Amino acid sequence: MNNSDSVATLRAHGAGRWFPGSRPELEKAVDRYMSEAKTAEVTGRIVCAIAPHAGYQYSGPVAGYTFRAISDNAASGGKPDAVVILGFGHRASFQGVAVMDAVALETPLGPAKLDRALVAALTSASPLIRPMNTPHAGEHSAENLVPFVQRALPGVPIVVGIMGDHGEATVDALAKAITAAAAGRRLLVVASTDLLHDPDYDLVRETDQHTLKIIASLDTAALAARWSPAKQVCCGVGPLLTVMRVSSAMGCREGKVLHYRNSGDDHPESRGEWVVGYGAVVFASQD
Repeated sequence: MNNSDSVATLRAHGAGRWFPGSRPELEKAVDRYMSEAKTAEVTGRIVCAIAPHAGYQYSGPVAGYTFRAISDNAASGGKPDAVVILGFGHRASFQGVAVMDAVALETPLGPAKLDRALVAALTSASPLIRPMNTPHAGEHSAENLVPFVQRALPGVPIVVGIMGDHGEATVDALAKAITAAAAGRRLLVVASTDLLHDPDYDLVRETDQHTLKIIASLDTAALAARWSPAKQVCCGVGPLLTVMRVSSAMGCREGKVLHYRNSGDDHPESRGEWVVGYGAVVFASQD
């Protein structure tokens, strides 16, 4: 990876493809997903969360649970002063983390301001964390969550990171950098991941339920052992492992699974062809 290729404003590539391309349609969709999500009040301040990243017609209703809980928690005193969104590279692999380097990311909802001070803090913490925009071009995993942040936490600045590998060194460096940056700040860290992809509906549902239990228990060793390139029980294990470590470091004892569905629930015709699982999880600090 090269040095920073900073620009003033980047534009979301997924508008009109992964999520609606017009402001009215996107506002309506995100607001509907969050309003239809019925979540119980979360005790403590939500410091980390997990949300899916597929096209909104598939994953949007589940992501709505994550961001409804975040919105409600913010309204009751848990509002963060910045949100770190962690995705991973579907198309290209590289060692480390590429942190979006710009002033703002423009979506159909308007510009989402990037927290430049937080970008600097993270990218100065380890040579594995670099300011770099190239891996973000056309990558939807983190970008798909930005409109939800814009509606759930209007005006709160963001940091967007793409993990190029799932290795221990990268996960460890990123988790430590975020934990250090959170000292004296109210950060929210959101990991972007879908769950198992497989034609077998029953296998997807059974596997996902087990995976979600491991995630909620904050057992990073068990999740790392469960995942392999040949058996990707979650499509984004690096961001997940990072968020689980940060959650533990920030005083969380367990996560709360808010909702689970898979594409076979809403599109039964996909069963036997291709089924993808989606989960919504939050981690709240009790300190």
